[in-house]
Amino acid sequence: MSHKSKGEKVRVTINEVAQKANVSKTTVSRYLNGKYEYMSEETKELLANVIDQLDYRPSNLARSLKAKNSGVIGCIIADIGSPFSSIVLKGVSDYCKQLGYSVLFANIDNDPINEKESIQSLLDNKVDGLIINTTGKNDDYLLSLKNEGIKIVLADRSLSTPNVLDTVATNNYDATYDLVKHLSEQGYKRVAFFTQDMSVISSRYKRHEGFNDAMRKYFNQDGNLTTYVINIDDPQNSDESLREFVNVSKGEPAAIFTVNGVTLLTVLHGMKRLNIEISPQMGICGFDDWGWASLIPPGITTLTQESYECGVQSAKLLIERIKEQEEFEPKYIELPAQLVKRGSTNPKLLMEAYKIE
Repeated sequence: MSHKSKGEKVRVTINEVAQKANVSKTTVSRYLNGKYEYMSEETKELLANVIDQLDYRPSNLARSLKAKNSGVIGCIIADIGSPFSSIVLKGVSDYCKQLGYSVLFANIDNDPINEKESIQSLLDNKVDGLIINTTGKNDDYLLSLKNEGIKIVLADRSLSTPNVLDTVATNNYDATYDLVKHLSEQGYKRVAFFTQDMSVISSRYKRHEGFNDAMRKYFNQDGNLTTYVINIDDPQNSDESLREFVNVSKGEPAAIFTVNGVTLLTVLHGMKRLNIEISPQMGICGFDDWGWASLIPPGITTLTQESYECGVQSAKLLIERIKEQEEFEPKYIELPAQLVKRGSTNPKLLMEAYKIE
């Protein structure tokens, strides 16, 4: 007969959770497996609190023996240095933890070779499935994995061929289109699109498509003529692009749209170097709201992505797929970006500020 040594923590069982919550063991099991059909919000909240109070942790070993699964999810992140990506990972991790899954993740620094090697490493560790924030340069490889039966959900970035892999993304096209429309309504005459390389990264080229279509509709201009692909590691390169756009604008009210937060920061640094002020003649806005955008006078207009929810929905979808045995049609889930209007695209407000000064 074995005895627990003093101080050793006794593992809480699913029966104890059910007893304390005054529900059946089946209800607890359904909650842990993310099967919320016919389950009230009250019951879900109650179980979340009881599990937290009792510090209940499902046994991954028991689960894997029963289900032939490891209880581990693999997650590939293109660039963990980006606040967007790190918040996506937090969403994945939090949701998986709630359902008793562990997460192994790899940061690949936007390197396609590193991406393939990291995926293989995670598969060698017997993960049940993969959430991938891809470089966009391994489409054929990812499709080959799918054909081998590997469960994959793409987070934020999709394949160039649509509807072949489960994907959770932002409504990049529509959100950009609407922001360009907003710039037209604010009286700007020209708009620039500043971006990093967008040849293979779907979120970037979909934003550019939205930009181009809105430029034709609301400005009667070819957006490609004011599109600047910059190297964020080369200040001289971004400065040259800024100078060129200022010259093209010919003193008319103009605005800059940046493809993401990294590009926004790069352009703002360039504007400071070149003494280009945010003014009635030069507005700025972009994708990603990383907190500091509201602190820079007069506040930077942004499209706020649901980064955390992207991670949660990716994990939720992958765990659903892991539990499914039959064939399924790939899902494409679009999360809406929210337009946060601030002073940087409000010429009237900026004019008032200049008068005060």
